[in-house]
Amino acid sequence: MSRDCQLYLITPPRIHDLDAFADAFKAALDNDCVTCAQLRLKDADSPATDDEIIAAAERLLPIACAHDVAFLINDRPDLAVKTGADGVHIGQSDTPYDRARKMLGDDATIGVTCHNSRHLGLLAGEAGADYVAFGAFFPTRTKEAPTRADTEILSWWNFATTVPSVAIGGIRPENCGPLVHAGADFLAVSGAVWTDENGPAAAVAAFAAAIKTS
Repeated sequence: MSRDCQLYLITPPRIHDLDAFADAFKAALDNDCVTCAQLRLKDADSPATDDEIIAAAERLLPIACAHDVAFLINDRPDLAVKTGADGVHIGQSDTPYDRARKMLGDDATIGVTCHNSRHLGLLAGEAGADYVAFGAFFPTRTKEAPTRADTEILSWWNFATTVPSVAIGGIRPENCGPLVHAGADFLAVSGAVWTDENGPAAAVAAFAAAIKTS
């Protein structure tokens, strides 16, 4: 591994109790292995309203700031601007990168989903994306993944470019080693943290230990 790998924490697709989740969020961020967090409220059965996204961002952003963790909002550059978030993550069918950059400015962090495509990754990198996300590497229940990726794309990307890569999709402490070894800069994790029977702090600690020994 030629770069240090860190955790990129994604919220559950729905937050039922914002105050309780804020405590869990803080517990997860107390481990400095987490350096980026994304607010992604996209429950397929009950998508969050703009007001719910804004309320969650306003509650969670100060916690992220206090932990020096970048806080991004999924898909919605308009809400990132409105809430003062650090940036946005966009998919291939979301707001185009150029438009998001114009809305957020040069200092914002903008990441782009590139599935399992080197070509999409290169296009995003050339456009100026701050990171590209590849996946899904493993089966996941968090969202329906349209593609499966192989660790080889991380190795190639790590060798060919300097743009950070994010590995996503079904990642757990017990299976993350090959992704770290292949050169992923970040591991995007969600369910493995929020559903851990020992709590989010223990889950993040398990990831940190797995990364360290990979």
